Amino acid sequence: MSVEAPNLNLGAVKSDFLNLVIERGHYYQASDLEGLDKAALECQKGGKPLTAYIGFDCTAPSLHVGSLTQIMLLRRFQQTGGTPIALMGSGTTRIGDPSDKNEARPILTLEKIAQNKAGIQKVFDNYIDFSKAKMVDNIEWLENVSWLEMLATIGRHFTVNKMIALDIVKRRLDQELPITFLEFNYMLLQAYDFLELSRRYDCNLQMGGSDQWGNIIQGVELCRRVDGREVFALTQPLLMNAAGQKMGKSVSGAIWLDKDLLPVFDFWQYWRNVDDADVGKLLRLLTELPIEEVKRLESLQGAEINDAKIILANEITKLLHGEEDANLANAAASNQFGGDGDGAGLPEITISTSEFNSIAGLFVIAGLCESNGEAKRLAKGNGIKIDDKSVADVSQNLDNETINGGSVKLSLGKKRHIKVNFK
Repeated sequence: MSVEAPNLNLGAVKSDFLNLVIERGHYYQASDLEGLDKAALECQKGGKPLTAYIGFDCTAPSLHVGSLTQIMLLRRFQQTGGTPIALMGSGTTRIGDPSDKNEARPILTLEKIAQNKAGIQKVFDNYIDFSKAKMVDNIEWLENVSWLEMLATIGRHFTVNKMIALDIVKRRLDQELPITFLEFNYMLLQAYDFLELSRRYDCNLQMGGSDQWGNIIQGVELCRRVDGREVFALTQPLLMNAAGQKMGKSVSGAIWLDKDLLPVFDFWQYWRNVDDADVGKLLRLLTELPIEEVKRLESLQGAEINDAKIILANEITKLLHGEEDANLANAAASNQFGGDGDGAGLPEITISTSEFNSIAGLFVIAGLCESNGEAKRLAKGNGIKIDDKSVADVSQNLDNETINGGSVKLSLGKKRHIKVNFK
């Protein structure tokens, strides 16, 4: 099976889909680029439909920004005439994809998986038109297939040789770290997903991150061996920053896509504060600005690059949370960083004065610090502010006059702020 190199001549493909994927930085690898290009071009011209899926396991209450490139890839696929499938992985979540960590993922209860799925599904309506797309769950077929049937009809097409050659499995084995039999079977189930989607929905393309290449290729091979059907694989680079680290987390935790877990202001600020070197790539991947405008923005130098970052934050936030929330976050930032901001538009919480007995405790409850000790340490470096005034002694409590004012603005450094209302 041919595998195309990541660095591809843009003029080598003819379909709108692949041209867009390459131009916007989504392309990394394909199983049969020429065949996929022909299928996409035929679909584009109104011929045989092209249907593609990406799977999302329900391991957390929301996706984080690392998944945005995958969601955008489904969106671009639909925009160029394809039919996308967002596959919820309630079934595979019960097994757990072997991660790059040194231990297996924790086993989640069925109730927790269902809760996570509900949280994850909310994001997709902002990106995908489901009147012309599908959202399905692999539990539909995985809970009904018997163990004997899986072994006899599917398992016989997999070799242990290939399974242990996968990077994650190989690394665990080389370092004499455990990998459970449960995890070892994950690739079999993912391949079976492709087979079922091929049969049920005429799905002929699986897409995903570059770290999923081995699993995706197993599905391509399974469809060929069991049903004699030629299907395709396409992967994109993982979302990495200029320092070579995966994007999706900050010092304070994951950058969730659900605004109930991460205020819109904090989401907006994450993009406003990315490294200068990442601006162009992120504008390509995660916005729909014309490519010429992207080139103009990424060429800005010095202080002007901040204008590009504001546009980046606005465009990404607008797609996920809507134009109104994006404008509010932008206004809140302008208010704050323009000096003498009153906190309008900042994320807000309401707490009782009985819930804390020190300023440090207040910052912990507000989620700006993890502990009283961290608050004390940051205060020594003038990193703790209340209503834009530095606080040196966070062991003391707020005075009655401040509390009776009804609300305060808490600031941690220059980038994190929250308005606290007292009840």
